[in-house]
Order: sequence, then C-alpha cells, then structure tokens
Amino acid sequence: MTITFPGESPEYRAARNRLLDEEISLRRAMESVAIARRNLPPGGPVPEDYLFDTIDPNGNPEKIKLSQLFTPEQKSLVVYNFMFPRWSKDSRPGPTKGATADLKLEDSPCPSCTALLDSLDPTAIHFAPSGLNFVVIAKAPIERIATYARERGWKNLRLLSSAGNNFKRDYQAENSEGDQLPLMTVFHRDGDQIRLFWSSELMFAPTDPGQDPRHLGTLDTIWNIFDMTPEGRPPAWDEQIDYDCCHPHNH
Repeated sequence: MTITFPGESPEYRAARNRLLDEEISLRRAMESVAIARRNLPPGGPVPEDYLFDTIDPNGNPEKIKLSQLFTPEQKSLVVYNFMFPRWSKDSRPGPTKGATADLKLEDSPCPSCTALLDSLDPTAIHFAPSGLNFVVIAKAPIERIATYARERGWKNLRLLSSAGNNFKRDYQAENSEGDQLPLMTVFHRDGDQIRLFWSSELMFAPTDPGQDPRHLGTLDTIWNIFDMTPEGRPPAWDEQIDYDCCHPHNH
C-alpha cells in the first residue's frame, strides 16, 4: 500500500509504514481478543434477581428487577458501574452548579465516570435498536442520580440505583471499604437463566509502569484521542466535572 501526504520526507514515510504494520497487528490482536471473549464458557448464574430503583417515564420512582432489564429479543445486558459516590480518595472538585453541587465531596459523582457517560449518552440511542440492553448503575439514591443526569443533560442513558441491594459488592464493583469501582459487567440470558458473561477484570491486573489499568481503554474517547497526538496522554491532567474555560454540556 502506498499513501503519501504533502511535503513528507522519505524518513517519515518509512517510519509511518513501520507504524502501520504495528497498527495492523494491533487490529488483529483486538479481534483475536474479541473472539476469545465471545467463546468464553458460561459464567456463574446470578445469585438473586436483584431489585433496583429507577425512574419511570412519568418521572416517578419505581422498582425493577435484573431480569426485567432484558427485552425478549435481546439476550445481552451491559452494565456500567458509575462511581457515584466517588472514590473516597478522589479530591478533584465536585459539581459547581445545581443541586448536586450541594453534596459533600465524598458523596458527589466521579469526574472520570462523568466524562465517559457524557460520551456514551448520545451513543445510547443506538444500543437497543442494534440488539443491546445497556444500563448505568450507581450506589447513590435514584433521586440523586436522576438529578445529576438532568444537570448533565443526559437524555438516553438508562439509570438505576443499587442502594437497596448487594449487586455491586457481589460483582466486584464495590470494595470492602465501600469504595465504588468503574467496572463494566456483561450478563447473558439463556431462557430463564441469567449468567455473568464478562467483566472488565483488567481493572485488577498489574499495570506496566506509567499506565493506568485501561480496563475500558477501547471505549474511552478522550484518552484514545490523546494517544493519536505527538504529546500523548498529559501526565498532570485528569477529567473534571466542570472546567473554567467552558461548560459544553450546558450548550
């Protein structure tokens, strides 16, 4: 394959072609991992039909079971475990406006989870039509979660609270100290049986020097875009709920 861009040197093209070979290998490795994931044997059955809190289409609180999160045609359920409340050692500022700004910092939502959900909310309109059940589960009370969603302008995410059950503790999204963890967990239904299919366990694996777990690295738009630049990931920056420069979610 021969591609050139204006003004490039032979040294640039040779180096870029070598990099392209690595990118092709990465693409193949990603597909190989996806195939291996799809070929996992059945995971363990869920220990109970967890009961969650949610908000109905009329704006009223209601209860919903894990089994009810599956539509008849769709056998997979993807759960993002939203760290709300945030990790206890997270000292980044909380929201600056709205009712959520009145919460104690330790009770406020995680800025990194917020950034990820900001990107997933417009995408979520495509999940159900393509055959996927997708929900976001936080430990905070459902009224608090719904308020924050309104403040962020989220319109498409299906939001639940696990405040009344042990779901997060059972599925490793809450540690023994009560800190929430940002796992993604996938369940599969076969008839009346619901089983764990996969969870982002890379979160718990040892990391290489200078790397975070990247357990959801393929989903994380912000950091993936940084990886395409000559500067790479900024070493002294992390996602924030609000920025002094702008508030795009209010536009």
